[in-house]
Amino acid sequence: MRALKYTLATFVLIGSGAAGWFYYPQYQINKMKEELVEAGTDYDRQTYLDYYRQSSDSEINHLALGDSVIHGFGANETENLVYKFSSQLGVELNKTVHYSNKGKNGLTSSELNHQVKNGVFDEEIRNSDIITINIGGNDVLKIAKKQDFYTAIKSFDALQSTFTSNLTEISARIKQLNPHATIVFLELYNPLPVDHQIYNLADQLLPKWNLKIYEVAQQVPASLVIETTRVINSQNPQNLSADGVHPNVSGYAAITEQMLNQFKKEYRRQAV
Repeated sequence: MRALKYTLATFVLIGSGAAGWFYYPQYQINKMKEELVEAGTDYDRQTYLDYYRQSSDSEINHLALGDSVIHGFGANETENLVYKFSSQLGVELNKTVHYSNKGKNGLTSSELNHQVKNGVFDEEIRNSDIITINIGGNDVLKIAKKQDFYTAIKSFDALQSTFTSNLTEISARIKQLNPHATIVFLELYNPLPVDHQIYNLADQLLPKWNLKIYEVAQQVPASLVIETTRVINSQNPQNLSADGVHPNVSGYAAITEQMLNQFKKEYRRQAV
């Protein structure tokens, strides 16, 4: 993910004259977010936090899958996202939260899908109560590194389609193995500074990508999407590491807080 800011500069030029292409995805995301904070007929009428707080289980198992953000690039074991969320969730629940961090630097959605489909995590998936997934940034990186500028631009839709298919299959496999687990997806964020020449275009492109994450989550009972873009953005440069791409210790803490806030306010849809 080291060169993500430059890769974004490649892709944000796609369709720059089509305002509707940019803004409609954000409108759709906002509508989905509104629905998530209102209890409907397919919801437990319990927030995620209340669901686990009222569970008879005295211990909660948290499995985290994905790329360098999950791995905790740039942070030690007690400062990375998975550890901080698990430990703070335990405090909120007054329960022990065990965690298993399977994040790998540079991992793509196709590679994670291959691992999941081939049973690499089967036992842990079956035994987990919460499964966090952050994936997709390296999909953009790897294809951009292999192709010229023009070809990379033309390949965006195919790239996103592959990502969506992978995320759908990963989610389906998890629910097949463990229908009652909560799946926590993280948005892709824009690490570019506001004074960057293509910042605005990047900020308009990302909702199109993130919309696919929301659409996948909408089809998966007991799942939610963490609004990472609220805390990792141009207004919070203190949350980015020196490479300008990965969260730093403050960034992981901010994402943790965002996750807990959403666990407190969003209602859990029934697992089927």
